[in-house]
Amino acid sequence: MTAPLTPPHQPQPNDPWQATPSGSHAVPGGRPGDERRTEIRQGAVIAVLLTAAGLALGLLWLWLAPRVPLVSDDTAVFLKNSESEDAIGADGTFVLLGLAFGLVTGAAVFLFRRRGGIPLVVGLALGGILGSLLAWGIGTWFGPTSDVVAHAKEVGKGVTFDAPLELHAVGAAILAWPVAAMIAHLGLTALFGPRDPEPEWEVHHGAPYDSGQQTPHPGPEGAGGYPGWPDKGQGNS
Repeated sequence: MTAPLTPPHQPQPNDPWQATPSGSHAVPGGRPGDERRTEIRQGAVIAVLLTAAGLALGLLWLWLAPRVPLVSDDTAVFLKNSESEDAIGADGTFVLLGLAFGLVTGAAVFLFRRRGGIPLVVGLALGGILGSLLAWGIGTWFGPTSDVVAHAKEVGKGVTFDAPLELHAVGAAILAWPVAAMIAHLGLTALFGPRDPEPEWEVHHGAPYDSGQQTPHPGPEGAGGYPGWPDKGQGNS
């Protein structure tokens, strides 16, 4: 007798590259739980690093954002050029910088990990939001003072000074970085990330089953065990 062969539709027991039942891309010899904990730690590290990168975003915003000139006449403070669009230039600069930081950090996380994962996306989103908040605080803290009246009295009548650095569209400015980071990471993962293994279909060999055919079964009539069949010992009448 020969040993039975392994059916072609069943995976080899010693195949190290066989996908786990949960569909996760665990490394050979690893466990899905260990892989999940590793992703959570990496997501936390990504959130911390992106939050720290908000320092660079804040300094760039402070450097590149256009200034809004003000002037005082000892009774009130006015815009020196009322038709200038510099008042919304700070918002536009912050949004463009946030989009650039989001694209760069999303691509960097993909190159570091080379696959997707919910903890990584959460780390990108959380880190982008915290980094944007930190950048906003740095720009307003180290920029021109927010006490416009005291600043106008300090510089004197008719002297031009800069308005405080502010964000008017706070929601759009804060979300620019995390949204761009998630879009970049998910797009690169969809294009260049690892693919799930194709499902294997079971192939059954043999004749097809006919649902209209009745399978004969033993019955009480006749020695042959089939209804209506004459007994071998009984002659034809």
